[in-house]
Amino acid sequence: MPFAAFLRRWNLVPDGDPIPTHSSDLLPVRFEGQPAMLKVARVDEERVGHRLMVWFSGEGAARVLRHHEESILLERVEGDRSLTEMVRAGRDDEASRVLCGVVRQLHTTRPQPWPELTPLTRWFRSLEEAAPRYGGLFTLSLATARALLAHPQDVRPLHGDIHHGNVLHSRERGWLAIDPKGLIGERGFDYANIFCNPGLEFAATPGRLARQSFIVAEAAELDRRRLLQWILAYAGLSAAWHLEDGEEGQVRRTLTVASLAAAELHA
Repeated sequence: MPFAAFLRRWNLVPDGDPIPTHSSDLLPVRFEGQPAMLKVARVDEERVGHRLMVWFSGEGAARVLRHHEESILLERVEGDRSLTEMVRAGRDDEASRVLCGVVRQLHTTRPQPWPELTPLTRWFRSLEEAAPRYGGLFTLSLATARALLAHPQDVRPLHGDIHHGNVLHSRERGWLAIDPKGLIGERGFDYANIFCNPGLEFAATPGRLARQSFIVAEAAELDRRRLLQWILAYAGLSAAWHLEDGEEGQVRRTLTVASLAAAELHA
């Protein structure tokens, strides 16, 4: 049981069933009578994300109550609102603005130095491998990514996986991010994954990407053209990850998002 040592260390009481993921093991617990979530990393990527959660200091993110090596104890965010449901209710613009507001908080300058994080350039290795083999939009996405990465703007710690399911609502503290990847790079990258969510079929709805690119560019104070370039680069990278996982259907849908970004760039 990966939790036993930490249950003892922090005097935690289990409060639900374990939740295994591909990279971590999670367990709902009670900590000093309050609901919390114990997360034990199984891969280095999650350990880097833990360092960034500590650095966020609860500003725009779930509070870190305790942490030690591969484990982290977080406030459990249990609000009754969902960004995915907001989108399904026809409030896509509002959901995008909420996400931008959370990212703005995460990107706020803090007095403490940045932790050791993963360079954004390293994140694109899967696309570097896929483009020579598959060409087409993979090649275009890679060329776009290389141009962006060669001349980064406004570099800072990045969450790395901002989407509708990773921003939860707290009744007491509002919208809070969870599960960062822990990257360092241009801040515009942190907005790109919004456009592949809250589902790839919805993301490819005609006109959706174009409209949301205006909404996000305004809310995030980004150059819309550069944002579109980041969407194109990220969608190609995401498609490369789906290739590695053997998810052919997801590859096609993600490349559709890339093609929509490319079309907007040439409109």
